[in-house]
Amino acid sequence: MRAPAPAYASNDGVIDAARAALGGMLLDVVDHVGEVALHVRREDLYDAMIALRDTPGLAYQQLMEIAGVDYPDRAERFEVVYCMLSLTRNHRLRVHVATDEEKPVPSVTDIWPVAGWLEREVYDMYGVLFSGNPDLRRILTDYGFRGHPQRKDFPLTGYVELRYSEEAKRVVYEPVQLAQDFRTFDFMSPWEGANYVLPGDEKGALPQAKGAQTPLSADAIAKAGAAQSPTQAPSEPKSTESTAQTGVGKSESDATPKPVSPDVIPTKGGGQNQ
Repeated sequence: MRAPAPAYASNDGVIDAARAALGGMLLDVVDHVGEVALHVRREDLYDAMIALRDTPGLAYQQLMEIAGVDYPDRAERFEVVYCMLSLTRNHRLRVHVATDEEKPVPSVTDIWPVAGWLEREVYDMYGVLFSGNPDLRRILTDYGFRGHPQRKDFPLTGYVELRYSEEAKRVVYEPVQLAQDFRTFDFMSPWEGANYVLPGDEKGALPQAKGAQTPLSADAIAKAGAAQSPTQAPSEPKSTESTAQTGVGKSESDATPKPVSPDVIPTKGGGQNQ
């Protein structure tokens, strides 16, 4: 049976070929969960990319993605990650470069023109500078946006908020005003078992029978029992067992004649004809 997903080439020989091609440009190699990551020197990124593209046995012709990562505890807090693909070998590779807020990363737009958009995205989200990019502008945020939203120290609320003003007849920017402070939310799944009781769930903890175990105290049980409406005993069904209870066969108590209809003519025998 064939695999449902395309099989990629193994990592056999990839690390040795990368070490031979990059030499001193390579700082570290990590092979984890079947993926190879090459950590290269920032100043040598351009030459390293050329070597990874043109070296036989590597041939990573296509740049798939450029991503950013923020590690605030590091001296060089940012990592720029290049995701590479070899079409001829059907193999993927990652290249990592470390930098900070001031040191620029060499642009690879001369090798892959698509990198221009990808580098702008990393610059917009993290503030990483790229030397050699001909159009390094924001690409996702609005004009005049302050800060970089994917940084770990960027506030969740941002710095300004915008709305449409009926007085000015345009969109205006204002400082963020929160109606209430952020609450402490618990993102634990209900199926994992939360360590608190939601409002209303305490009713389900009442004992089902007298003497049954319950986590509630005696006072809580008494209050909950008093809050419940008293149950009424079911009424007996109405039934008749004799004719004496229904009045069937009993004579009338008075002998008053029934009213005679004016449209009925009495006959000689005492009856009435219509």
